[in-house]
Amino acid sequence: MMIDRRTFSTALAAGMATTLLTGADMARALTGPKVRNVVLVHGAYADGSCWSEVIGILQEAGFNATAVQHPLTTLEAGVEATRRAIALQEGATVLVGHSFAGMIVTEAGMDPKVSSLVYVASRAPDAAEDYTALAKTFPAPPASAGLVWSGGYGKLSEEAFLRDFAGGIAHDKARILYAVQAPISDQLFSGKTTQAAWRSKPSWYAVSSEDRTINPNLERFMAKRMNAKTIEVKASHLSLISHPHEIAQLILEAAGRQSA
Repeated sequence: MMIDRRTFSTALAAGMATTLLTGADMARALTGPKVRNVVLVHGAYADGSCWSEVIGILQEAGFNATAVQHPLTTLEAGVEATRRAIALQEGATVLVGHSFAGMIVTEAGMDPKVSSLVYVASRAPDAAEDYTALAKTFPAPPASAGLVWSGGYGKLSEEAFLRDFAGGIAHDKARILYAVQAPISDQLFSGKTTQAAWRSKPSWYAVSSEDRTINPNLERFMAKRMNAKTIEVKASHLSLISHPHEIAQLILEAAGRQSA
């Protein structure tokens, strides 16, 4: 039986290529991210820079990370700003929210580009749910007593910010975060989501076990209700700053990568 030389050569080349891919290239192919875009949304008393530590890790891992800057005036304004950021992404996107931004993620996450959701010590209401009423079924967190209002806008007192919001963060760094604290409108917390993306999108949740801004048991309740893949971080409300590697790893997992 004669074998066509060209056919044999082609098959041999293909076999060699397959063999080559079983090395480092194959490893990268198996562990590389399925999604390369991440949109991160900040919560109350903060701005997009709070994601800086996490963004650095994501960029090092080859991701395109975008931090939304929204005005903390109304839920609708936050959702609009987030939708604009999602529209600029090329392809599937992981949408991440911290604190109040969980409400934004829950609403804006219905966008077809959003492949998965990550909640970091954040609100995760159901559609049309009164989050304030839900929160009142759990003991009030200490930070809420430190909110000071003036002219329709509120900020945490320095004591409440350093002790209850940014606990566990080096004092000098926490004072800088306090100095750039973004005030919230008195209309911000009155908004309600009209839909809940977590009911149809894969979701992940990072509970802050030492949280004094959102009750940790409320976080656990919301994570369990949405059937989220959940981790617990021994951190204050700002786990994204004090434990950026754990938070980045959760985002990487939501994007399809198993290890950072």
